[in-house]
Amino acid sequence: MPEAPALCLSMSMIILDYLAACANNEFTPSHVAPVSPSMTLLQLHLVPAVLATVLALAMPAAQAAGPALAAAPAQAATGERLAAFDGAVEAVRQAVVAAQVAGAVVQLDAKVGDRVAAGQLLLRIDARAAEQAAAAGDAQVQAARAGLELATRELERQRQLLQQNYISRAAFERAEAEFKSTQAQASAQLAQAGATRTQSGFYLVRAPFAGIVSEVPVALGDMAMPGRPLVTIYDPTALRIAAAVPQSAAPAAARLPRVELPGLPPPAGPWVTPTRAQVLPTVDAATHTVLLRAELPPRLAGVVPGMFARLWLPLGTAAAGTVSVPATAIVRRAEMTGLYVLGGDGQPLLRQVRLGRTEGERIEILSGLTAGERVVADPQAAARAR
Repeated sequence: MPEAPALCLSMSMIILDYLAACANNEFTPSHVAPVSPSMTLLQLHLVPAVLATVLALAMPAAQAAGPALAAAPAQAATGERLAAFDGAVEAVRQAVVAAQVAGAVVQLDAKVGDRVAAGQLLLRIDARAAEQAAAAGDAQVQAARAGLELATRELERQRQLLQQNYISRAAFERAEAEFKSTQAQASAQLAQAGATRTQSGFYLVRAPFAGIVSEVPVALGDMAMPGRPLVTIYDPTALRIAAAVPQSAAPAAARLPRVELPGLPPPAGPWVTPTRAQVLPTVDAATHTVLLRAELPPRLAGVVPGMFARLWLPLGTAAAGTVSVPATAIVRRAEMTGLYVLGGDGQPLLRQVRLGRTEGERIEILSGLTAGERVVADPQAAARAR
């Protein structure tokens, strides 16, 4: 009845006017005795009760006159049952470039986030001592070559003297042994000089491949020691997701898993189709899990190593009693997750549920709701109607 509130309001105004007139002795019908002061006081005390009665009659009518809540029935889930396994994005090619020699960092050209080419100089370590050692090695090589030339000529003279029988065979053999010793020393000096020159190249740290600098844990002036990490580089064109899955779920990885990247906005995400999946052939003895790797499409924008990801694997058909509802019907209050369900009297009741996976615009309800129950699609409207 749309006119019920207006009718109740009119009745309340008439009653109030009558009570006010009686209180002032301004309204005394001919067939009614004059109102006594005690009666007037009683009538004034009745004003709040009359107003409460009028409002109680008006409230149900106002509620009945409000718009109906939009509700949708909970649908039973059908098809495959997918299980989610948390993982992380990692680079297929990632290198931690470490120091091979000791020395102070005197030049630092790499910064976090820089794109570098293969062979590009990243930093330089103080190599003054190494340069002096290389120069000393070159001088020793020259001295060894001079000694080798002298030993070669001396051996040739001894051979001519032996042919003319001026020296004994034993003297020639001693001269030949001295030549071979000098030749070996010259070869050792040459090798030592080459090693020194090679080691001097370790003071220039270069990028092993083209990529992005993700970490630089040193600063200008720091002391680099053999084995200390200097720069971390990864190749952004080849990324994959690694997740530990139970060994019982490993056979399901024969099909390409579904990849979800919650941090990747549309249109690239959050769902991505991997190009290849691989299950490592070893099982972790402590957790009884295997490592599943899913390679992402090349040059996927917005994805970096360390991002959170999920791998969805099919584990049979959907469980009985699993239903799905519109994602807009979910209510999140602090640690409580629920939705509004219409009761038998049409009033919305807040009920706590346990959520499953999200599929498009619908979300799976694992417990707390049965198929066929009517769920309010607009939680805010349901909260106002309570």
